[in-house]
Amino acid sequence: MTRHVLAALICTALIAQPALAQDAKTVIANASKAMGADGVTSVTYYGSGANYNLGQNNNAQGPWPRVNLNDYRRTIDFNAPASRATAVTWAAPPQGTPAAQGAFNQVITPQNQQWAQQLEIWVTPWGFLKGAAANNATSRTQTVNGRRYHVVTWNAPITSPGGQPYRVVGYVNAQTNLVDRVDTWVENPVFGDLQVETHYSHWRDGLNGFKFPSDIQQRRAGWPTFDAQILSAEANPPNLQALITPPPPPAGRGGGPGGAPGGGGQPPAVTATAEKLAEGVYAIKGGYVALAVEFNDHIVLFEPGPQNEARAAANIAEVKRVIPNKPIRYGVLSHHHFDHTSGLPAAVAEGITLVTHENNRLFFERALNSPRTLAPDAIAKSGRKAVVEGMRDRRVFTDGTRTLEIHEVKGLPHADGLLMAYLPKERILAYADMFNAPAPDAKPAPPTAGHVVMAANVDRLKLDVDTLVSVHAPVPDRPLRMTELRAGLKNPGTN
Repeated sequence: MTRHVLAALICTALIAQPALAQDAKTVIANASKAMGADGVTSVTYYGSGANYNLGQNNNAQGPWPRVNLNDYRRTIDFNAPASRATAVTWAAPPQGTPAAQGAFNQVITPQNQQWAQQLEIWVTPWGFLKGAAANNATSRTQTVNGRRYHVVTWNAPITSPGGQPYRVVGYVNAQTNLVDRVDTWVENPVFGDLQVETHYSHWRDGLNGFKFPSDIQQRRAGWPTFDAQILSAEANPPNLQALITPPPPPAGRGGGPGGAPGGGGQPPAVTATAEKLAEGVYAIKGGYVALAVEFNDHIVLFEPGPQNEARAAANIAEVKRVIPNKPIRYGVLSHHHFDHTSGLPAAVAEGITLVTHENNRLFFERALNSPRTLAPDAIAKSGRKAVVEGMRDRRVFTDGTRTLEIHEVKGLPHADGLLMAYLPKERILAYADMFNAPAPDAKPAPPTAGHVVMAANVDRLKLDVDTLVSVHAPVPDRPLRMTELRAGLKNPGTN
């Protein structure tokens, strides 16, 4: 008797299970009905919000810097697919100067098949449902923070550089049938497979049963990269073409928004050249400037991963050419900003131990050792793991003959944990982002906060500096002397 009852219970459970886990088509249909999205082929919405600069935070442990977006508008044509977004921006410069007004413009055309752009269409609640309906979505149930969801997954028809399709995962609230969140992943040179999660909440009623979220927040690496408070939205606007078509470019400029610039052609090959600054000391030029310092049995490279993987690889190759038969053992990061670290996969693949301020160590250990399947880079191909060492105020490299001192820069608003490299015997100081050296024919300009910070740190550390080498060109094409910097501080407008 007990066996029969148990068997009956098992059968009942198996029969009831499909009712709990709805198939994807049912989930999509219910969500579309609840959102008033049946028959919606385009949307336009309006409000205010903010963009955040990924990779440019002042502290590696903190949020991305915010740029306010006023009069924010986005229009999407799902059939094209195409999108246009505009806003008025106000950015707070890090040096404390007055905020400057600017403009945000994003145009996504059918010809632009980069997922980093197209995802902005397909992670919207309406785009997600349309993509799910067209791309063989699957559904499962999951409880997140005590709330039950239908989790719908589909693969975009766009493939990543590694050949895999981009995955899109949406969380449909089982109680309201509204889309609460959509996740996808995109390749990033520092983070590898970077998760992009977009949250939707506080849904409001529009015209004709159309619903829209009044609060949108997109997060990458755990911090917001976009948020908006939507005041109004309209489905299938009658003036769609006027809303989605950008104005023509100013006369004399080739190409159009979202298209290729005039002239076309392949980008020039990435090359690097070495300039000897002293015996065993070279400035590696071609893009951002790196400083290579030779020791008895190895090399230390200041700024090992600037700009991108191609630039960093070219710099490394040039270092090995001018200082042959010695490994680049250490690479010292000036700071964590992504324009200075997006080439680090090349350094990791070379087996270079990265040295950064302790504040950045855990950040780079986690980011550089994360999965990199969407766009397999030099790290993925080499099979190596990033080795990152932290330092604080000072670290000294020496072989008994040559000494290289690495110092933390104090008091700069631009970035915490900024490092500069000093060669006491050669009286050379290499630095990044405090100020850019002037071009040979540049007119004198007033000193900035970075000039003041540079001089203050040189005095604080009692460094005897002659030549300044900036990571940013034109130095060393036009070597800047410390005496010039001090003269400019005494006589503003002359440095």
